[in-house]
Amino acid sequence: MTNIAVVADDIELDAPTLVEGLPGLGLVGKIATDHLIEQFDMTYYAAVDCEGIPQIAVYEGGDRDLLPPVRFYADEERDLLALRSDVPISSEAAPQFARCVTSWVDSHDATPLYLSGLPHQKQAGEVPELYGAATGDLGQLLDEHDIGSPSETGAISGPTGALLHRASRSDVGAIGLIVESDPRFPDPEAARILLKDAIDPIAGIDVNTDELVESAEEIREQKEQFAQRMQETEEAESSQAKPLRMFQ
Repeated sequence: MTNIAVVADDIELDAPTLVEGLPGLGLVGKIATDHLIEQFDMTYYAAVDCEGIPQIAVYEGGDRDLLPPVRFYADEERDLLALRSDVPISSEAAPQFARCVTSWVDSHDATPLYLSGLPHQKQAGEVPELYGAATGDLGQLLDEHDIGSPSETGAISGPTGALLHRASRSDVGAIGLIVESDPRFPDPEAARILLKDAIDPIAGIDVNTDELVESAEEIREQKEQFAQRMQETEEAESSQAKPLRMFQ
């Protein structure tokens, strides 16, 4: 059942772009989405209470208000939505979560950008490769912005994979962005590539990513504790892209 409650009724959006920031490999989606929210000072827009989300309350430094662990933020000026999650979504809950979110996305005529990391041991100075796939007719957006197709057969797992699967099954247009990411640590550089080479041009925005480069080590340290909590949560399956060489 869709249970997403808008809390900022004064914000009006018209076919917005949605950037998804669920925890996954290298935390690339979460780092990119958190950066968007902070850079644009986006407004807490809607509480997400889909089946399967852990029933916990979140608090932020300097604020007494409690928040749900998964929520949407909005920027009316840029017609932008961001999905922030402060908890991992378990593989068991992913299908119900995907149905809930996809129904809401479709009803709001949003264009979702779903983000995933592809395990890759980068060499010093190497720029991560970025790939894109799509459902519906959104592949043309990838072509327009010169975002390449995946170089090999693979699968996107975890809740992000479930969201893309549900979009395809429901005939909802969606874009899956896949970036090479460090499989061991939070990867701000891969998140920067997602923002500059894909999210910025597709959403028609311009976000400053200098901080992601200058403060990369600090960001890694901040996100490392979250990454450890994900690893300790046995039922959580991290979103990531995986090669399917065993089937070739």
